Amino acid sequence: MTKLLFTHSYFYKFDPKQWETKQPYPPLGTLYAASYMKEAGYDVSLFDTNLAESVSDIIPLLKNIRPSYLIIYDDGFNYLTKMCLSKMREAAFQLIKIGKEYGCKVIVSSSDSSDHYEKYLDKGADFVVIGEGEATLKELVKILEEGNKNISDIKGIAFCSYEKIICTPKREILTDLDNLLFPARDLIDIEKYRKIWTDKHGYFSMNLATTRGCPFKCNWCAKPIYGNRYNSRSPQNVIDEIEYLLKEFKPDHFWFCDDIFGLKPGWINEFSNLVQERKLKFKYKIQSRVDLLLNENNIDSLYRSGVETVWVGAESGSQKILDVMEKGTTVEQIYKAAKLLKEKKIKVAFFIQLGYLGETKEDIRKTIKMIKELLPDDIGISVSYPLPGTKFYELVKNDLKTKTNWNDSDDLAMMFRNTFRPEYYKRLHHFIHRIYRSKKALVSIKSLLKNPFKLKASSFKIGLSYFYYLPQIIFDYFILRKIEGQE
Repeated sequence: MTKLLFTHSYFYKFDPKQWETKQPYPPLGTLYAASYMKEAGYDVSLFDTNLAESVSDIIPLLKNIRPSYLIIYDDGFNYLTKMCLSKMREAAFQLIKIGKEYGCKVIVSSSDSSDHYEKYLDKGADFVVIGEGEATLKELVKILEEGNKNISDIKGIAFCSYEKIICTPKREILTDLDNLLFPARDLIDIEKYRKIWTDKHGYFSMNLATTRGCPFKCNWCAKPIYGNRYNSRSPQNVIDEIEYLLKEFKPDHFWFCDDIFGLKPGWINEFSNLVQERKLKFKYKIQSRVDLLLNENNIDSLYRSGVETVWVGAESGSQKILDVMEKGTTVEQIYKAAKLLKEKKIKVAFFIQLGYLGETKEDIRKTIKMIKELLPDDIGISVSYPLPGTKFYELVKNDLKTKTNWNDSDDLAMMFRNTFRPEYYKRLHHFIHRIYRSKKALVSIKSLLKNPFKLKASSFKIGLSYFYYLPQIIFDYFILRKIEGQE
């Protein structure tokens, strides 16, 4: 039986910011592809780079298994793989080199290799799968095993032939997601993930996906794997997987890693009904859009099914910036959705993006004002990152010099010329975080003063942090003013 060794290029331990959070999830996209190939009759193994110490950790597995194919298949559900961090690209190149040294045909499937297939072929990869990979991978391995020479008839690949790169037409994406087997979680060490989560957070979270793709066209968001099409699993199929995971692995919590959870009309309500019918108890977090949350009775339905946290792409408190981004949402909707979620005791978290084209100091002020007024339960702040294939990338690509990728997710470098210098946005990132935390501390102090007999050690600690953040905020403010003056 033909042996396939799957791996992926995201090493959590190479990304200090992510590793510090101690919230690793198995590589879901990789596990879907592995499951697909297992179903096709191949002998499938996995080297999970998430928890590996170094690239060379794969060598004992290569020696033991002796696979015919090394398949570097990145997790398309992990947004960090879209960013093509340079540390992970270098890791992929090293995996290619090691795979070739051990006699494997090397096949790569990732956002970065889809955008830059020539770089991966130059480093020794035999084939790059472009876009959604399961069906393409299955056809490619089958033809290679049969010795068929008509490789160029396969849709969705890039390869070298007589020193010339050939890129075949795109393959149609999968539409009936219910026909896919569940991800091959038997290939990973779930207990390692459980220990990291419980040691740090006191509970264990697992990831699953209900959809592929996103139909919205925010002009900075790339979709090299699943595209602009939106396909959804049925609520029944998702509930079946949840029941299986609860029985088999007993997680305390789920992370639905879809770009948008429950976009299809009526989906969230049907999902919630099934949760109640089957008497399932679990907490979960999702990503959504503020306009979608305000549709139908979505917030009520989410509440009924046990949602704990909703992350939304707020991006900016300036309507001007949202419109330039072609986000399709309004600041008013952000306020309304956040308040409705809080009324239901659902945690709301904001993704904030700084430094988009044309953003002024007044736009930044509006974003800070929105954060202070709504005081979400969590925030994730980044600066605008040009991803190949987007309208935003085309607008700034002439400004991109030697640095076109972040080294890791904490890099946060502004890679194009904007209103302020790159160091301004890096400082601004810290400034806003500290303002946010100091505001939360003030709220905690007020709560303590109202109810001193309900004092909790955690609340007292949060309250005291105000005096820690205040001098830092003042310092950041003067540094920002100094940088402004140097423009």
